[in-house]
Amino acid sequence: MTSGRAVDPAGSRCWAPQSAPIAGIPRRAWLAQMLALSAAGCARDRGPGHSRRSTVTVAVNLTDALDPNGSLNSPIALAFLPLLTLSDTGELVGRLAERWEHSPDYREWTYYLRPGVRWHDGTPVTAQDVKFSLELKAHPKVLTLGSDAFESITVVNHRTVRVRQRHFEEYSWDDVLYPKHLLEHLDPANFWGWDFWKHPVGNGPYRFVHLLPKTMMEFEANPDYYRGKPGIERVVVKFAGPTALADLRAGNVDAVNWIPPAWIPDLAGDARFRIYYSDIAAPSNYELIFWQHRDPLFQDPRVRRAMTLAIDRRELLAVMNMPHDAPLTDGPVGRWTPGDPRRGTPADLLPHDPAQARALLEAAGWHGRNGDRIREREGRSFRFTALASGPGHQKVAVYVQAQLRRVGVDMAVQMQDGVTGRIRRGEFQAAFDVVQTGRLFNMMGLKYGPNGLGYQSARVTELVHRQDVAVDPDAVERIFGELKEVFREDVPVTYLFPWIGASVAHWRLRGLHAPFRTELLRHMDELWLEDAR
Repeated sequence: MTSGRAVDPAGSRCWAPQSAPIAGIPRRAWLAQMLALSAAGCARDRGPGHSRRSTVTVAVNLTDALDPNGSLNSPIALAFLPLLTLSDTGELVGRLAERWEHSPDYREWTYYLRPGVRWHDGTPVTAQDVKFSLELKAHPKVLTLGSDAFESITVVNHRTVRVRQRHFEEYSWDDVLYPKHLLEHLDPANFWGWDFWKHPVGNGPYRFVHLLPKTMMEFEANPDYYRGKPGIERVVVKFAGPTALADLRAGNVDAVNWIPPAWIPDLAGDARFRIYYSDIAAPSNYELIFWQHRDPLFQDPRVRRAMTLAIDRRELLAVMNMPHDAPLTDGPVGRWTPGDPRRGTPADLLPHDPAQARALLEAAGWHGRNGDRIREREGRSFRFTALASGPGHQKVAVYVQAQLRRVGVDMAVQMQDGVTGRIRRGEFQAAFDVVQTGRLFNMMGLKYGPNGLGYQSARVTELVHRQDVAVDPDAVERIFGELKEVFREDVPVTYLFPWIGASVAHWRLRGLHAPFRTELLRHMDELWLEDAR
């Protein structure tokens, strides 16, 4: 067995900004009409004899209560512990699990729970809670995991549980776990509507205090937290929705846990705030152009390659307000390669090369002879329609439209709801959509469902099925390396850029830094507030 030891890094408590902060304005009264709270102090508890009352208000893109699916960047992260999480350097560290082991094939994990951890009602946390939670998530009426996710879940003793998964990475060690003694008698069919989510009893750094429906949730620091009482004593989660930006600027909230890219230029120019990009080390969602391979326009791989070469993807990052160093790729991103040094390097990535794009189009028989400079082949002009949905995709599509026009290709943009479904059904010529690797394989008919793209490759099919059952990290990385090579040659889709999530916080909220310490609610117990200057 390969084991892991718990690490409790303190480096994030001494975070230094990338640039010297500029003095911010004093915080204004917040939620005055809704809350009888006081933000009286703004300092991190930094040791014995130094403690000031502190409150942080975070706006979230939710409408009410917790997300029971267990996202650790939702309010549930304040109250509940996962088994493991990532350190500020991207290494596995223990939370509920004090230590852990895994079998050589990575399918069996044994977790040794930390002693003395209790649910907020005083009940000890045991291995039975772990077993109950995982089985609940795989229940046919819940299915936040696959119903066949586990071969077995064995309680070895009250502090040890062994999990044998049927397929690789069916569950995540950083998903939160639930109290069996409070939930075992509830009907799983009503899981999403359980009243428990409105007054949760967790085991993490913050205890639930109050819910004002559709408005906010309030949490207080847990004095019995195994890592010690958090320095920020009170956290208010405001269900802000479209008012989040105005609340941030007015001083009604200290941070927003997710911001759309359109906000970034304005906020980046405001000395009061700092922006933190998440997922930049290992993005999972990429903006793609899907090509319809049944359409004669896109059957030649030279044409699809030319389309990619015509687009300046680094410039597109700037257009979309994404970080300039976001990792670009030409093929699927593997499960175990967050630090793959080959991703995005000049040798690995198809370059922006309009001259080569024109040469490839010429070689494929598409010649630019007309006055409008739109290429033709056998009397047909190179014109097609691309589907896009929403302002973000539309902005990408308009940029690509201008880039393709420079090499003699005319792409019209059609705004269309339900683009993903149209792609799956093959009802498109080209389409813009954001997908994860697994969903891409499904949309290509490589795992489930019809092949909406019409792309056929025995090699890709073989590699996808191999990675689906592979468990050794090195083997998985090799398979994805081969997949990227095939994608780079065939270009079944064009990878444009990763959608990198971003959060924003007032400069006084310290302890955040990229790439592994950016989720506000996940790491609240490791953050602190500086005094105003």
